[in-house]
Amino acid sequence: MAQNIYEIGLEKNQANYVPLTPLTFIARSAYIYPDRLSVIHGQRRYTWSQTFARAKRLASALVARGIQKGDTVAVMLNNTPEMYECHFGVPVTGAVLNTLNTRLDPEAVAFMLNHGEAKILITDKEYSHIVKGALEKLGRAITVIDVDDPEYTGPGERLGEIDYEALLAAGSEDFAWRGADDEWDAISLNYTSGTTGNPKGVVYHHRGAYLNAVSNIVSWGMPPHSVYLWTLPMFHCNGWCFPWTMAANAGTSVCLRKVDAKLILTLMRENKVTHYCGAPIVHSMIANAPAEWREGITHGVSGLVAAAPPPASMIESMAKIGINITHVYGLTETYGPASVCAKHTEWDSLPLADQVALNGRQGVRYHGQEDVTVLDPVTMAPVPWDGETMGEIMFRGNLVMKGYLKNEKATAESFAGGYYHTGDLAVMQPDGYVKIKDRSKDVIISGGENISSIEVEDTLYKHPAVLAAAVVATPDPKWGEVPCAFVELREGSNATEEEMIEFCREHMARFKVPKRVIFGALPKTSTGKIQKFVLRDRAKSTAAFE
Repeated sequence: MAQNIYEIGLEKNQANYVPLTPLTFIARSAYIYPDRLSVIHGQRRYTWSQTFARAKRLASALVARGIQKGDTVAVMLNNTPEMYECHFGVPVTGAVLNTLNTRLDPEAVAFMLNHGEAKILITDKEYSHIVKGALEKLGRAITVIDVDDPEYTGPGERLGEIDYEALLAAGSEDFAWRGADDEWDAISLNYTSGTTGNPKGVVYHHRGAYLNAVSNIVSWGMPPHSVYLWTLPMFHCNGWCFPWTMAANAGTSVCLRKVDAKLILTLMRENKVTHYCGAPIVHSMIANAPAEWREGITHGVSGLVAAAPPPASMIESMAKIGINITHVYGLTETYGPASVCAKHTEWDSLPLADQVALNGRQGVRYHGQEDVTVLDPVTMAPVPWDGETMGEIMFRGNLVMKGYLKNEKATAESFAGGYYHTGDLAVMQPDGYVKIKDRSKDVIISGGENISSIEVEDTLYKHPAVLAAAVVATPDPKWGEVPCAFVELREGSNATEEEMIEFCREHMARFKVPKRVIFGALPKTSTGKIQKFVLRDRAKSTAAFE
């Protein structure tokens, strides 16, 4: 066969091909806008040149401590300048950034540190009680670096051999900033509850991080130099890739250690915040805040909402106070949001109730994603666009993870048929927009955090009075959904709801604890399998999706 004329003398070379990586964004912004504000945190202000210099010092110091390509650097941090800098200073060394959920218990943190083989842990003093317990369970030595944020005045202790500022002081601003050797190289590791007790490690690559960072700008329509408020934790899917997004945008990140409605609105007013992201609960807090807290906010504010499908009442409330909400959908495995409910101008003339219904859908693919669709999980055939036939939401494209760390079986299963299987059941509406109807995975999304129902069940089974237990989601006006436990007691045993809840509090992170415990015989199949669909109906699990 004759060679294609476009393959002759037109090979990739150093002049015409560079691996994609979001690490180039910070270098560009520091070069073009060195004096523009990059990060605001309390009394601290950094420009792009300063943030870039600090990231280079971090990288230099990590390399001096032996960090090299393929190593893991874990961080247990709030939304602070240090966390932002780690999103650049860690991966530029070739290492992989593992952001840990600050709400986890010591056992879970120890598991992640060991599973990810972290060489260094950078941790905020606020979480010393959790980290101390995790280090005791770790069974090996690890370098610990403390962050002592002046904005935090609560309890805590330093556990490491050096603090973050001293580490940076030992580094050099002359560190040679470079991109990835290969855009397929891992950039970050994010753990998700999945459907089993032990979390799975989701691995992102530089290419996906780059493309999702750009997609956040394009799919949302962010103008240059936006002012972004960090209500969304940077540990969650790397803050939906927004640390890299804001570097590409050359905007300003306003840090927030703790979600508080009054503080959010104060920061919005003082810093002229234009954009923010969060789970439904964050938007609900803002919508339900006293009107006087919102006084003085006269500029336009846009918000992204994701996690559990947002209640229609929340979207309506935000519209009434003038905050423009856009619904996005995704999972840890898709770099956070990978689809968006793209709006149409003609929707604006519809009654508010109709606008809310249209804007509450999971939508269409992000610019950087190849496809989001609803397929029959058995035949892999597309479902009709009738708004009634249910199938499974599936993704395909560059905004899909490399896979699960050290879990080839789970990776292969999730990619069966050439698509990433989300486990979420949905319909395709006549206009081609996806609408979730139910969740097939036993995962509860509460306040934006994944809770494994199996993990909660395993804890309940440890109680001596429990014969059988099943946990499902139940709607909650504050958190979107929360765990509801159904418990069948052993013959002759007694227990109260309060006792069960307290028992769970003693054995797991508080946000995973069931908010309700219902006693009685559990519905089972002829083979003894608990019929969770019956329990979901009792707990009205699907109400959140209507």
